Amino acid sequence: MKEKVVLAYSGGLDTSISINWIKEKYNMDVIAALIDCGQPDDFEDAYRRALDLGACKAIIIDAKEEFIKDYIFPSIKANLKYEKNYPLATAIARPLIVKKLVEEANKEGAKAVAHGCTAKGNDQVRFDVGIRSLNPELKIIAPQREWNIPRDKAIEYAKKHNMKINVTKKSPFSIDENLWGRSIECGILEDPWEEPPEDIFKWTKITKNQNEFEYIEIEFEGGIPVAVDGEKMHPARIIEKINKIAGSFGIGRIDMVENRLIGIKSREIYESPAAVLLMEAHKQLEALVLDRELVHYKYLIEEKMAEMVYYGLWFTPLRVCLESFITESQKYVSGIIKVKLGYKNFSVVGRKSKYSLYDKELATYDKEDIFDPKYSENFIKIWGYPYELLGKKGRINE
Repeated sequence: MKEKVVLAYSGGLDTSISINWIKEKYNMDVIAALIDCGQPDDFEDAYRRALDLGACKAIIIDAKEEFIKDYIFPSIKANLKYEKNYPLATAIARPLIVKKLVEEANKEGAKAVAHGCTAKGNDQVRFDVGIRSLNPELKIIAPQREWNIPRDKAIEYAKKHNMKINVTKKSPFSIDENLWGRSIECGILEDPWEEPPEDIFKWTKITKNQNEFEYIEIEFEGGIPVAVDGEKMHPARIIEKINKIAGSFGIGRIDMVENRLIGIKSREIYESPAAVLLMEAHKQLEALVLDRELVHYKYLIEEKMAEMVYYGLWFTPLRVCLESFITESQKYVSGIIKVKLGYKNFSVVGRKSKYSLYDKELATYDKEDIFDPKYSENFIKIWGYPYELLGKKGRINE
């Protein structure tokens, strides 16, 4: 009886050719696992293609609710962005996919798991480290890393074996999607000087005029979005609604050169309208309701946690501890944020919360002002004593 391997199957080029390659090289039965994290794919079509390509079994795993609750919500609460720009849409889904792969391998009695990650990317680290953390006994098979086949040759291989793929040499883009965002790589995008062609964008196709604008109000409870324009709705619906509204203005496009974990720089294109807008709205609400020291220290935690997600260190004690800090910080992050959407841009223009620490009578310069100015001179005197003493000793560098 052949040994079994569970393959993280997306239906794309890399994982499609991997089924045949694994069978040829390892003589194993391939179980294709399609893990639904909210990507707008035709899973039934991918399911049939996996079987047509030679998988002994194909399974569709609905992980959307878990993705929202255990991965997207923490991302919003922690304002997670790698290098202050990338909302980690692809990266944050990887530990969930790893978890489901290992669960399925354990259930099927498989000896190995496989993924379609390349040797140059970050995903291989996220998959390998996660799998080894959850089940060190499983063998890891990475066809793209072992085979090291160029993308044009991979397309030729697929055609030679009569495989149905959605990639051509004229449109060689590698695309990853889930509920939280969309990433586009390869082709002309590998030249950081070239402007991305407009036809690569799907979530942010602009249908609004440059002089159009629109307001939306987002309500949060405990750091989690719960309503849009006063209408309570399921979190997935909130994300989809904001993706559609903000995307129509071209909001949520990210074009950046990022530092990959393995040490090379890469040019990345992302579309994440809801992620970008929700995190900025959440951050502005925190500014209203959290005290200064907590907000400032949370910046450090957010940056570290974003790095850990990007670096594939989800299943670690430190990540768990950091998330506990983030969760505790969200007790009073409830309120409504008003956002103005415009052509390729948006801004927070209003905020309110019953937990607001903003006191107009202290902040105003009008006659309602209750701030006592006589305290300021004494405060400044005490605050500046160390530097006054350094000045007296001639130890201040100009």
